[in-house]
Amino acid sequence: MRLIDNAERRARLGRRQFLAAPADGIDAAAEAMVGLHSSDPATVYLALAARLDGFAKSDLEQALYDEKSVLRILGMRRTMFVLPRELAAIVNAACTRALAPPQQRRLAKLIEEQDIAKDGAAWISRVGDDTLAALEARGEAVATDLRDDVPELAIKVKYGQGEFGMSTRILFLLATEGRIIRGRPRGTWVSTLYRWAPMESWLGQPLPDLDQDEARAHLVARWLRSFGPGTLTDIKWWTGWSQRDTKAALAACDAVEVGVESGPAWMLADDVEPVEDTPPWVALLPGLDPTPMGWKERDWYLGGHEGALFDRNGNIGATVWCDGRIAGGWTQGSDGSVWIKLLEPVSSAHKAMIEQRRRQLEDWLGEDRFTPRFRTPLEKLLSVD
Repeated sequence: MRLIDNAERRARLGRRQFLAAPADGIDAAAEAMVGLHSSDPATVYLALAARLDGFAKSDLEQALYDEKSVLRILGMRRTMFVLPRELAAIVNAACTRALAPPQQRRLAKLIEEQDIAKDGAAWISRVGDDTLAALEARGEAVATDLRDDVPELAIKVKYGQGEFGMSTRILFLLATEGRIIRGRPRGTWVSTLYRWAPMESWLGQPLPDLDQDEARAHLVARWLRSFGPGTLTDIKWWTGWSQRDTKAALAACDAVEVGVESGPAWMLADDVEPVEDTPPWVALLPGLDPTPMGWKERDWYLGGHEGALFDRNGNIGATVWCDGRIAGGWTQGSDGSVWIKLLEPVSSAHKAMIEQRRRQLEDWLGEDRFTPRFRTPLEKLLSVD
């Protein structure tokens, strides 16, 4: 069994994830990362700015909303991702479709328990169809517009100690079923208020209906190509699948077992040869960037910095990377300055490279300001300082 040490894993990370050298374009970067996290709208833009030379915010807007070469859909772990169209269809079949049935059952039970309707499933089906019809009539709309057309969307449902709006759950279910898609936001590139559109009219056709098992094998193979070697724990966590489904997908994509310093791991059979070291590199990655969020077992690149860089829900903040290791964090100040805090010593050469990246990021951000959606201890500390 071949052993891949941490140094080689870091070299693979730099090469495969376009941190040691830039990608050719938006589609190539999104493909290699097996999707760009989009729970925080700023993440997608900042992740691409870190991986593409000359990237402008308008480039992504053109790709997402005009060319539609990449799509924003729900995917792994109920998380929003930006994906190339072919990969979006694979993720939809491998992960997204399976999200709907359990969510429908839970919502139907709440509807019946709170006397909204006697048959919760039938109510969800009817309101979902009415919502889709309203979207088709409007073309695109935000949730508040749709509540005017479908009054049931304004209903509040009690849950635990709080409540949620019905529009949130109905739109989520329609999205998991591949019937609607998030379109252009109402506001700037950091806005979280998205318009929704019917999937078929947005694309001109529905997403292809792929076999689930085949899609899972394809998805694992793509993950291994960019993130491998990875442990069973890594892959199970990243996909959100059961252990049985994860093992089945690994077997179907002809993955082979190898060793990493923490124990057994998996790689593609045609990708086990050693890779060359990368030249020195640094990167300033945003919160929820797909690189640090790509593995569950993170000691080999995170070290002892989890407490400073993650929030209580497991969301990572903005990070400073040196040669495949996290060396610190960063945030944007109210005056637009990019503030950096190193958490471990780095060489003078790396310090100079970090400073160059910091200035480039300030220039790229320009007059724009953003606050991370998920705030971490280090980010809060930097913001105060």
